[in-house]
Amino acid sequence: MDSAATKIAGAPDLTTDITAGQGGVMTDEVGVVTGDLTLRTEVSGSEVTVRVQYKEADEWYAVTGAKASVQDPADAAAIHQVAVGILNRPDEG
Repeated sequence: MDSAATKIAGAPDLTTDITAGQGGVMTDEVGVVTGDLTLRTEVSGSEVTVRVQYKEADEWYAVTGAKASVQDPADAAAIHQVAVGILNRPDEG
């Protein structure tokens, strides 16, 4: 996890392996990524950012439009679950 990100005390692990559906996942840095990916939700202060990487790669990319401000950092777990629900489409890959 990047040094700017913090682990939420008592929260579940905010990293999940997914398979991108048809069309992949749009990122800010490199455009669309496809295939087997790892999704990570990071918290820094009141900011939550969802990032993705090719499974077992070193580089992480910000998912386009997946940044939010929250009043309670524990809300990151709900944001993570929504992102997984939207982006994990193993039957469409």
